[in-house]
Amino acid sequence: MERLAGRLTSGWRGDPRIWRRGLVLAGIALLLSLVMLLHSRIPNRFGNLGSLIETFLPWIGVFIPLLFLLALVRKSATALIAVVLPAVVWTNLFGGLIGDKTGSGGDLTVATHNVNADNPDPTDTAEDVAESGADMVALEELTTSAVPVYEKVLKTTYKYHSVQGTVGLWSKYPLSGVKPVDIKLGWTRAMRATAATPEGDVAVYVAHLPSVRVKLQAGFTARQRDKSADALGEAIADEKLTRVILLGDLNGTMNDRSLNAVTSQMRSTQGAAGNGFGFSWPASFPMARIDQIMVKGVDPVTSWTLPRTGSDHLPVAARVKLTDS
Repeated sequence: MERLAGRLTSGWRGDPRIWRRGLVLAGIALLLSLVMLLHSRIPNRFGNLGSLIETFLPWIGVFIPLLFLLALVRKSATALIAVVLPAVVWTNLFGGLIGDKTGSGGDLTVATHNVNADNPDPTDTAEDVAESGADMVALEELTTSAVPVYEKVLKTTYKYHSVQGTVGLWSKYPLSGVKPVDIKLGWTRAMRATAATPEGDVAVYVAHLPSVRVKLQAGFTARQRDKSADALGEAIADEKLTRVILLGDLNGTMNDRSLNAVTSQMRSTQGAAGNGFGFSWPASFPMARIDQIMVKGVDPVTSWTLPRTGSDHLPVAARVKLTDS
């Protein structure tokens, strides 16, 4: 490694062009820094460009070591210095996600999984979910034909459950106040229930927001998702219980401004108590955390992703603390 570094930096001393070379690389480094710093100001008027960038914002970090190597190859001191800026910005934004923030203890383990309507083996998926150790499990993208399969496999572990439309909640604790939540779709993809845990009542929301698409002409099409996110945020804001847990596939990351109606009033368990980015989609090569466990009036203790099932999403789980002591 030292020999390679020596080769790359050989001939730098006394070469005045090291400051004039690599201006394009320096410009790219500056642009990346501005995108990360000002991502919230990138307009959504043109194909929801701002939301698209925010969805994959952490991946900008991939370009930083590449720029560093190109600066070395180009023998450009200017580019090398410029690369420091995006490295600092990225570390400030996402460095906290790299470290292990998991804790111990907690009162309640919850999990959520988009099981995929085209799942070829719902029985195995249900068994994997049952083995997760969660006290409550939310499932999204349930089909009419698959619901009996999940009910049959999960009934041994979870005494209580409710399915509303294409989402469902399975619980070891009694559920009451179960009702669909209108997220402006015309059919049910969200629900609310009160779980009577040993530490008291907790409002549990399960939601599957509409999918987004990236199209060449239309860009990042997410208008229906954004409308549903606003409706979900209103429902949570009107919740009477002080302790609230949201489980589901939000089809968006915590960086996406279009989910502000939800994210502004709740905490992400992954951001507060996770280990790494916790990407959940696609399961074959996870690139984004769109499956979320969020809380209000509840303290996250630890958060993690579960092993892959027959779905195109990874299940995610979290342990939370409901009591004050």
